[in-house]
Amino acid sequence: MAREIPIKFVVNGREYEMAVSPNVTLVDFIRNELGLTGSKKGCGQGECGSCTVLMDGEAVNACLILAPQIHGKSVTTIEGLANRDEEHPLQTSFVEHSASQCGFCTPGMILSAKALLNTTTEPNELEVRRAISGNLCRCSGYKKITEAILAAAAQEQR
Repeated sequence: MAREIPIKFVVNGREYEMAVSPNVTLVDFIRNELGLTGSKKGCGQGECGSCTVLMDGEAVNACLILAPQIHGKSVTTIEGLANRDEEHPLQTSFVEHSASQCGFCTPGMILSAKALLNTTTEPNELEVRRAISGNLCRCSGYKKITEAILAAAAQEQR
């Protein structure tokens, strides 16, 4: 049995200090140890994007990150994106544009879009499509998802 590693990190604005197994993935850690189940465990190989979280503001596949790698870092899951009383504009826009069907890919799509909006205030359609290219949606043709992201970006500019 592998010896646990002590780490300090922040998830959704809350500081943690705990010991983690060196071989547990971030997606399993946040789902099983922190009880944050918004990030979905899909392919487990970094191909589908359903486990996407933000690590220090960048979109990463949580299935490819080992939990000890978040030592000293800040992680945002879909649960931490909204303010206490209201959804993030991306979440609202996904609802308004019917960009979610089954919803399995939605948290990863939204967090990938958030990473884009962290660096690009007025993205064009190509930039949006590139940003979400690592997220697979088995239900849609991405049109409504792209429209929702562009609308949220425009809303944030007001």
